[in-house]
Amino acid sequence: MTNSDQSQPEKRNSEQVKIQHVTARVPEQVSTGAFSTGVIVMTGSSEFILDFIQNIGGPPQVAARIIMPHGALPQFAEALRKNFDIYKDRFGAPPELPKPQQGQKSQSAQEVYDELKLPDHLLSGAYANGVMIGHSASEFKLDFLTNLFPHSAVSSRVYMSAPQIPRLLDSLESTFSQFQERVKQQQKQKQQQQQQQQLQPPQDQPPTESTEDELG
Repeated sequence: MTNSDQSQPEKRNSEQVKIQHVTARVPEQVSTGAFSTGVIVMTGSSEFILDFIQNIGGPPQVAARIIMPHGALPQFAEALRKNFDIYKDRFGAPPELPKPQQGQKSQSAQEVYDELKLPDHLLSGAYANGVMIGHSASEFKLDFLTNLFPHSAVSSRVYMSAPQIPRLLDSLESTFSQFQERVKQQQKQKQQQQQQQQLQPPQDQPPTESTEDELG
């Protein structure tokens, strides 16, 4: 995970980005990126799914879907928090977004996705096991990376306004905290099952019949 501060204008047509000694190729199809106004973070059996939502003037839709292994999410959250601290030191805290109205009925995941447009080409998402983060005075750029041999590459690029970052951080940290708690409960249940098995007395085995050959 890498932090960066965009002090110079980005060259949109460049074939690679290099930030703090980390170089990653930028395929043409992801170089323009997608703008997001929010995120939904879900937990899978071996990965986290980050659906970046775009809700501007039309039906809300998924603008980018990132598939990230469990171990990479806390690194992403830590890198984002450090970058956000640098942003606040330089530009001050961004304005707070309006909070959801109290008493509003929470929707199930199925109800949320019934209202979202999820394009077919995003169904499988883009794998990422790293991220490079940059910011300007008004927005953050998230370059999600595949750090694989022989070259790292940007698998997806997402832009978010600075006021959206605290919500993104809250979503990442709360989701990972819930995941850790679930893992602890599973480990505790497994230990209890093992202890119960050890305490159970061995079952008596029925006697085996022996036969002797008669010698004529």
